[in-house]
Amino acid sequence: MPLVLLVLSAVGLVAVLNGLRPVRFAPLLIPSFFAAWLTVELAPQLLLLTGIGLGVLVALGALSGVGWVGLALSAAVAAGLVAMIAQAERAAQVADEALSSWPDPVEPAEKHVSSLLRRFFVPMAFTDPEVVRLTDIAYGDDKRHVLDVYHRTDRPTGCPTLVQVHGGGWMIGDKKEQGRPLMLHLTKAGWVCFAPNYRLSPRATFPDHLIDVKRAIAWVREHGHEYGADPGFLVLTGGSAGGHLAALAALTPNDPEYQPGFEEADTSVQGCAPYYGVYDIAGETGHRAVKLRNRTLMARKVMKTKDHVAYEKASPIWRANADAPPFLVIHGRNDTLVPVQEARLLVQRLREVSGEPVLYLELPGTQHAFDVFPSIRSDHVVRAVVRFCELLRARTAVR
Repeated sequence: MPLVLLVLSAVGLVAVLNGLRPVRFAPLLIPSFFAAWLTVELAPQLLLLTGIGLGVLVALGALSGVGWVGLALSAAVAAGLVAMIAQAERAAQVADEALSSWPDPVEPAEKHVSSLLRRFFVPMAFTDPEVVRLTDIAYGDDKRHVLDVYHRTDRPTGCPTLVQVHGGGWMIGDKKEQGRPLMLHLTKAGWVCFAPNYRLSPRATFPDHLIDVKRAIAWVREHGHEYGADPGFLVLTGGSAGGHLAALAALTPNDPEYQPGFEEADTSVQGCAPYYGVYDIAGETGHRAVKLRNRTLMARKVMKTKDHVAYEKASPIWRANADAPPFLVIHGRNDTLVPVQEARLLVQRLREVSGEPVLYLELPGTQHAFDVFPSIRSDHVVRAVVRFCELLRARTAVR
């Protein structure tokens, strides 16, 4: 038992240290990300399990010899998890500070948007009795041209509209895998949400992915009222590659280059809230992770070209313009897959040219994909995005 305690405590400490300061060494990048992501977002549950496991092992006689070293390591693990929980709670303050830069006074929103008990004991629950999800509705001719619709069970009409674009490195992913906590909460608040799939690489070559997102927006504009939506008010969101596509779609409204066959359709949006998006396809930040991504994934699988002009056109930081809609950019400071420098540069560029509000929510201690399931941090961020959407709605109504 003493050796078991030592080994388990050592493994736990490695996980905690990686969560606090993720390994960025290229060969270990993906396993480091997954370990850090789950450790950080499930810190309350892991703290409880650590206490239970320690109690069981002590009862079985683990406190002898190297077991005392294991006990010390367990204490360090617990301290690290407590620090992660405190950092996650700080997201509420960071979110409020981001919203404070809105040009009009912002009333404080509700503190929590999901059940604390359910979030703790069933963190992977993605259903709600007040929400109906309609699946695989066609918006185009390709097998990937399908979307899900979320509406409230009482089917209100004239509802504000959200389009959620999934991530997955432009090569994998599905509409049911991201944004569910946000869509469930917005739907309960009286919105209608649409989550489209789009063609994936390597079969698809950019800008196929962007064209599909715009095709989905055009479809929602035309058919959204059939599901209770007000297609005249539409907000875009998405994470990772989905954040890239959402931001790029918001910055290129009605551009015929990306609307072949539906050039006359209105693809403008009233706001955009991308999560941990990829904004620097052209490599302007000079970050080594961006260079590695472009040299491998983008050049070989997604863009399939080395033409720098094409990379610039695909970069939201290059497409920032005076007509950009309001933005709420959300990124984790510890993101190992998409460097936070990309988000900072996008915000800088937007603020230099746009007359609309550009809010920035940079979350300390936060990894990529933190919003996939309800957690302390994702709960606070959902609250901020919901408030951003409400502010957009109120602003549009006044205008």
